[in-house]
Amino acid sequence: MVGRSLFENTLKRVLEAAEHLDLDPSVLEKLKQALEMTQARLSIRMDDGSTKSFLAFRCRYDDSLGPTKGGIRYHPQVNADEVMALALMMTSKCAVMDLPFGGAKGCVKVEPRSLSNTELERLARAYIRAFARVIGPDRDIPAPDVATNEWTMAWMMDEYSTIVGKRTPSMITGKPVVLGGSLGRDDATARGGYNIMKHKAGTLGLKRGHRVVIVGVGNAGKHMAQLLAADGYKIVGAGDSKGAVHVQDGLDIGELLAAKRHGSVTSIAGSAGVSEIPRDALLAVECEILVLAGIENTVHEGNAGSIKARLIVELANGPITPEADEILSAMDVVILPDILANAGGVTVSYFEWVQNRQGERWTLEQVHERLKTAMEREADAVWAYARDKNITLRTAAYVLALSRIAAAMEALDVEEEGDHRRSGKDGSLCGSAT
Repeated sequence: MVGRSLFENTLKRVLEAAEHLDLDPSVLEKLKQALEMTQARLSIRMDDGSTKSFLAFRCRYDDSLGPTKGGIRYHPQVNADEVMALALMMTSKCAVMDLPFGGAKGCVKVEPRSLSNTELERLARAYIRAFARVIGPDRDIPAPDVATNEWTMAWMMDEYSTIVGKRTPSMITGKPVVLGGSLGRDDATARGGYNIMKHKAGTLGLKRGHRVVIVGVGNAGKHMAQLLAADGYKIVGAGDSKGAVHVQDGLDIGELLAAKRHGSVTSIAGSAGVSEIPRDALLAVECEILVLAGIENTVHEGNAGSIKARLIVELANGPITPEADEILSAMDVVILPDILANAGGVTVSYFEWVQNRQGERWTLEQVHERLKTAMEREADAVWAYARDKNITLRTAAYVLALSRIAAAMEALDVEEEGDHRRSGKDGSLCGSAT
């Protein structure tokens, strides 16, 4: 039997959450499809003088709560289904965090490691030229994602500013601080998840010395490793796209991150008792906490039963399939769901957007404190739904998101009905003249 697509999995979770709410049918009808999906061909000049074309997408899923927000990823395997799924996740994520944003996502089908820095710049600028009419500070605000970074955002901001004829830093987030980026954006995704773990440590039974395995030592994974190690947790396993390592006594985080900077975490294998293990074996390492910071569908029906952790933190988007969710639930594994656990990134992106629009610069302490407050507030709201409705934290997060999206849709519908009652069939205003 062919498995469901990532979009189908994501929509399934939305529909399951809807069963716990008394929703107007029109809400779900709208959320079953994206508001807007744009596809473009990006043709750029390569360094050797040839021309190469790349397929690109931008999906604005829903804007009931405000302008859409979502990252742009570069990956050779991306497709329209994945982009829609991630845009729907972002719609839910922004709603969970009570941000004035809807959800969006963008991508380019490319192997970024095959391009030079100048080719990457041409690609970034070509993306903005193709989608300039779709994005904007009051319509759709991009950000970094897989294989894009602050300099990608800088090129994109510069290109957009050239097109509209004025400097517009608020049209994109995740920029270099010197160009209007926010302090604290670099580790925001990990810090948001860490804030929840700290806030709910008693409820989750967490304590110093607990063992942690991190799947995906990318930007979010490496920062989570640093935050947890500094707090007394023991990182006993870590992996990236090239391999994985394990040491029962705990990895030296400085050595781990240095190895990552020089290519792969596996380069430290053999030192201080560190052993290389197959990537697939990483999930089965004995630990209390498993951090999923890699790619979608990492945990599935075939490997969920091997997990030893009692708590899973989803720093990646969609790392657990619905089938694996059911297996893990039966094993009493607690999951901090992606739309809450990794929402620190979009929350600090919102802070950046606010700073740009107000012409302000917040201190790192201000950003950290505001992020901590937001993560703790919404974690409490999710926990309350989970307790009151006797549902998982994932379902509770989607219930919270749906309740806010539905309230916005219903408010907009009231306005539209009022406009209709005040106008005639030809669109002219009804009522007596005064």
